[in-house]
Amino acid sequence: MQRFFNSAGLGKTNHEPSIVVVKDNNALVIHALDESAERLGLYIGQPLANARAMCPDLKVFDADIVADAKTLSDIADWCDRFTPLVALDPPHGLFLDITGCAHLFGGEAALLQTLVRALGRQGFAVSAAIAGTSVCARTLTRQASHSIVADGGEAAAIDRFPVSALGAGEAISTGLRRAGLKTIGDVASRSPSEITARFGARFSTLLAHALGQGDAPISPRKPLPDYIVEKRFAEPIATDTMIAMTLSRLADTLIASMEKQGKGARRLEAAFFRTDGVVRAIMVEAGRPVTQSKVIDRLFRERLDALADPLDPGFGFDMVRLSASRTEIVVQEQRDLDAHVHDNDELSALIDRIAARIGGKRVVVHLPEETHIPECAVMAAPAQHYLAAAMQAEWPVRTESEPPLRPLRLFDKPEPIKVPFAAVPDGPPHQFTWRRALHAVVRVEGPERIAMEWWRQDGKQLTRDYFRIEDTEGLRFWIFRDGLYEGECFDADGKPTPPGWYVHGLFA
Repeated sequence: MQRFFNSAGLGKTNHEPSIVVVKDNNALVIHALDESAERLGLYIGQPLANARAMCPDLKVFDADIVADAKTLSDIADWCDRFTPLVALDPPHGLFLDITGCAHLFGGEAALLQTLVRALGRQGFAVSAAIAGTSVCARTLTRQASHSIVADGGEAAAIDRFPVSALGAGEAISTGLRRAGLKTIGDVASRSPSEITARFGARFSTLLAHALGQGDAPISPRKPLPDYIVEKRFAEPIATDTMIAMTLSRLADTLIASMEKQGKGARRLEAAFFRTDGVVRAIMVEAGRPVTQSKVIDRLFRERLDALADPLDPGFGFDMVRLSASRTEIVVQEQRDLDAHVHDNDELSALIDRIAARIGGKRVVVHLPEETHIPECAVMAAPAQHYLAAAMQAEWPVRTESEPPLRPLRLFDKPEPIKVPFAAVPDGPPHQFTWRRALHAVVRVEGPERIAMEWWRQDGKQLTRDYFRIEDTEGLRFWIFRDGLYEGECFDADGKPTPPGWYVHGLFA
């Protein structure tokens, strides 16, 4: 049976009546309020003008929805220390799946008390509860905070609560009260078919989950890693030496766990939990499954040294976690006699170190593509993931004693050139101007006609005729005419227009 922890009503504690307002239909209404304001009879959705009439000394703050979401996300990151299965329950709540985790903190009661006290020290007021279903736990936070309900006791625990505690919406809550169903117990006493016919299947399912009759799974913010190891400290650590030593020990434990199942890590994440609630996560990737702790140490050392925002321990880290979020089965290879395998290992290790320092997307390999379009014939891919494919890629073979058909350098975008005249319909130019310099043509090879992929670009690109050109100074260009004479180039009135000319690359 799963056990769920729900915390809601996260907000800074304050002893003076304060409210947060938001604009709704060109009017300011209460978006959130503290206990002092609630005792005065104020409520969420009330117009600000009415609230000021009831309490002239009321403190009013503008709502910042983005900042609230960021704060809730930061609290969820901090809650990862209790369980990796943390889900958001907007706008102010969190779900924690603590199945199998409570005994690590001395039981469910101790876990609840630890979490509430820790958030309280950070200045938050927390309403929390534990139950066998997520909906029941959320309902308890609204009416009976700090409750712990045993499996099977969900219906009895919420029986006396008002129907509004289910959070089904004001329209359904009003309809239930008008029907004489004021408490959840009153609604549960009616047959499910009757409730469904009157209020819909969605509310009927919500009620069943609140009563412990099944439950919908939560949606964790992060996927569950394949392997997790962590170290908690009674006294926080803050020095680089202790951090490096802790990561090394965790790496040994992680490698030992993966080795039992013949796996290696491709993606690793180190999370550092500060005593003030701030969490910093650092991720590294490897081109091949990592099976040695010294490799993990080296990757994280490179990553930590290259951080633009250095790892700030503040008052210290009270927990460090190392997880392998992506693993693969390790394929054994003959390494003692095969020098090629050793070379591949060294190259892969070098790529991993460079990627850890400057980012994996900046270290690329080039792969051939099945297309005749020059600018699309090569694809740049991350080297960590496509190194093996790059080594096995087959490139067009150059004919011996023949000049290259393609230049060594292609421009990112073809640059336009001015051609005063050229042989019609498919001849080369006699001279052209590029970058304000006039080039007289002395030698020409071509044309090489390349038609665009009509099934992809809907006829938006024109047929190209490429020429290999050499000028009087020995410079060699790769130019093309974009479009066919009297075949593809027309103006708005449908009259033929001269096609454009471009230089696409330079030969060595």
